[in-house]
Amino acid sequence: MPTVDDLRRLSLALPGAHEVTYKGNPWFNVGKKTFALVLDGRVILKLDRGHQELLFEIRPETFRKFPVATVYWSWVEIARLDDAELADLVLEAWSQIVPKKVSRPYLASLP
Repeated sequence: MPTVDDLRRLSLALPGAHEVTYKGNPWFNVGKKTFALVLDGRVILKLDRGHQELLFEIRPETFRKFPVATVYWSWVEIARLDDAELADLVLEAWSQIVPKKVSRPYLASLP
């Protein structure tokens, strides 16, 4: 069962990623853009909009829309994920905010 420490480890392993603290919560950014954060004990990820909508529909117990009308974020119950799925979701969230010239070579280098 993944934890916030796993989220931290996975996030900080990505190119350009760093951790900031906002109101005592860890946020994971590249530059000033956030791709993953913890808020009130919940993990929130910036996922691809189409993938996100699918997850909301087929796994509502694990994924819920974060209630901000103009931004697409997902509340994720990480205890319901396995380690590999969390790793994939963190990578997806990161790739949503970095330039394609950064994400494409990195993603192509993965096994």
